[in-house]
Amino acid sequence: MAAQTNLNITTDRSALLALKAHSNQNMIFTNWSTTTPVCNWVGVICGARHHRVVELNVSYFGLAGTIPPELGNLSFLVDLDIQNNSFQGTLPHELARLHRLKFINLGYNKFMGVIPSWFGSLSKLQGFRLFGNQFSGSIPAIIFNLSALQEIDLSYNQLSGRIPREIRNLTTLKAIYLDNNNFKEIPSEIGTLNQLEKLFVQENALKQPIPMSVFNMSSLTIVSFYGNKLSGRIPDNICQHLPNIQVLNLGVNQFEGPLPSKLWQCKQLLTLGLRDNRFSGSIPKEIGNLTRIKLISLVINSLTGIHNLNCIYLIIIIFITCS
Repeated sequence: MAAQTNLNITTDRSALLALKAHSNQNMIFTNWSTTTPVCNWVGVICGARHHRVVELNVSYFGLAGTIPPELGNLSFLVDLDIQNNSFQGTLPHELARLHRLKFINLGYNKFMGVIPSWFGSLSKLQGFRLFGNQFSGSIPAIIFNLSALQEIDLSYNQLSGRIPREIRNLTTLKAIYLDNNNFKEIPSEIGTLNQLEKLFVQENALKQPIPMSVFNMSSLTIVSFYGNKLSGRIPDNICQHLPNIQVLNLGVNQFEGPLPSKLWQCKQLLTLGLRDNRFSGSIPKEIGNLTRIKLISLVINSLTGIHNLNCIYLIIIIFITCS
């Protein structure tokens, strides 16, 4: 049994030394040596039961290089975090062997190519963060077979096409971040995600109206489609179906028509961003009943009736936060 334990530790050590060999010789690797127990290495945490590496966190260490295939031998790894470094190239398919992995954060590196479809085999994955890289192409539909997924962050890449309709399979999803890509369509199937709390699809190429199903998601607390080419009207009863909404940002789009007359029913609303659209008509004076509001942005529209608002709301209309 002891021999087997030593073999496991040796396997993990070899995998981590391969990462060291593929990276610039940063000072964090000073104690990554055969003379120091693996579980005492900087950025490494081992599990008490099996004495295997369960967490690798080398984020914000200024590392550069590539990810070696040997990293796929960390078979007990649960959490992999290498964000805010300068790793580059493509991801080795051997990482598909990390079947215990629950959290992966590769944010703000220089990875490129398509998102590998083998991510779809990591069935225990809960947090999937690839933001701030150079991934291109479409999202592989197989990613949406990850039934345990709670957060997906693919923002600040070069992804395009449509958001796959298979997203409806992610029934435990709580947060979606797809900002600064080139997506063109919001699938109505997003509206079936009854645990979703945060939805960010800012600075993309979205067109046409937002599917009505999105405005019926009672679990949502934050919605931002800022900086697209979305059009159409905002439902008058939006607050009735979004009772928990705290941040609603639809600024810099092509929405038109009057403002919803019942916006005051969004009792939890903290931020309302509708700037730079084509809204017309008067500003409902009942908007002053939003007692929790901190910021309202309505500039660059064709609205009238500002004189109906009290002085506090005159101030926040021009971006100064309400105290």
